[in-house]
Amino acid sequence: MEWIGAGSLAAWVWLALAQGFFWRTDVRLPGRTDPERWPPVAVVVPARDEAEMLPVSLPSLLAQKYPGRAEVILVDDGSTDGTGGLARELAARGGLPLTVTAPGEPEPGWTGKLWAVRHGMALVRERGDAEYVLLTDADIAHAPDSLRELVAAAHSADLDLVSQMARLRVVSFWERLIVPAFVYFFAQLYPFRWVNRPGARTAAAAGGCVLLRRAVAERAGVPDSIRHAVIDDVTLARAVQRAGGRIWLGLGDRVESVRPYAGLGTLWRMVSRSAYAQLRHNPLLLAGTVAGLALVYLAPPVALAAGLAAGSATAAALGGAAWAVMAGTYLPMLRYYRQPLWLAPLLPGTALLYLLMTVDSAVQHYRGRGAAWKGRTYGAPGAS
Repeated sequence: MEWIGAGSLAAWVWLALAQGFFWRTDVRLPGRTDPERWPPVAVVVPARDEAEMLPVSLPSLLAQKYPGRAEVILVDDGSTDGTGGLARELAARGGLPLTVTAPGEPEPGWTGKLWAVRHGMALVRERGDAEYVLLTDADIAHAPDSLRELVAAAHSADLDLVSQMARLRVVSFWERLIVPAFVYFFAQLYPFRWVNRPGARTAAAAGGCVLLRRAVAERAGVPDSIRHAVIDDVTLARAVQRAGGRIWLGLGDRVESVRPYAGLGTLWRMVSRSAYAQLRHNPLLLAGTVAGLALVYLAPPVALAAGLAAGSATAAALGGAAWAVMAGTYLPMLRYYRQPLWLAPLLPGTALLYLLMTVDSAVQHYRGRGAAWKGRTYGAPGAS
C-alpha cells in the first residue's frame, strides 16, 4: 500500500504541474478586436429528432447580433419528430434567414452527423461567399453576441478553427456527478494550452461549437476526409491541423447545452458510445487505460483506507495526500459549473463509473453493436 500510495501521489503531482495545467478553467476566447469588414458567415446545424431542443436553441441562433451577413442552415437528418417543420415555424418569428434542408440517408462509410454536415457545407459552397462556417449542434444555445465574438477571435488571432466547449446542463444529481468530470477528463486528455500552442502536436475541438475558416476546411477535405469518424470533433481538429491550419479550443462563456441527462442511463450511453473509439478499438490501450484510472483515481482512497486499517501511517498519509491533490485539481471545474465543492472528494467514485463505461463500450464493440446514437449504429459489422 505504501508503494501504491507513493506512485499515485507522484502521478498526481506530475498531472497537476506537467499536464498543461489541464485543471485550470481560465482558457477562454483570446483577446479580440473587430475586423474592418465583417466576413459573411454560414451557420450549419445538423439536427436529428431535435424537436424538444429547438425551441430553446434555434431562436438563439436566429437572434444573433452579427454586424456582417449571416444565415442559418438546418440540416434535418431523417427526423421523425417534426424537427424540420418546427424549425420553419420558429424562423417565421424573424431573425437571421433560415434554410431547412434534408440530405437523405447516409451513404456507406459516413457517420450520420458528418453526412448532414457535408450536405450543409455543400449548400454553403453553392452560395459561394461565406468565409466562415459555424458548426453547432441543435442542443446548443448561443448568447446574442456569440457569433460576433467567435469571428472577432478568429480574425484577431488569425485562427482557422475556433472551438468552445459549451457549458453542459447540470441540474439533476447524476448530471452533477458526471458532467463536470466529463469536461475535466476531456481537458486532461487534451490540455487546452497544448492544443492552442502554435505548431502543437495535440489537436482537439468541441463539436457543439466550431467556427471554421471555409478555405482551410476545403483544403483539408472536410468533411469528406473524416466521414468515418465517430469522435468527429477531435478528428476535425486533426484534419485542419494537418492542412496547416491554426486551431484554438477553450471553455465557453456564451454557449450552453440545453440537452438534459436526467438519469445515469442516458449519461452512460453518452460516454460509452464513443469511449472505445477514443482508444482506437485497441485492447492494449483499453488495458492501459483501466490500469491508469485505477492507479490515479482509485488507489488514493484505497491506500488511505488500507493504511488506516493496517495501522500504516505512511500508506494512509500518501493516499490521503494524493486524494487531496486530486480533489484540489477538480475544484476549478466545479466552480465553473457552479456546483458545491463537496463533490470534489467524490471524484474517485465518478472515475470508477467512467472506467466501467469504457469497459462497457469495448464489450458492446466486440458484441458487434458499435457506437449507437439516435437509431443509428456506427463501427459495427454491416453498419452504415
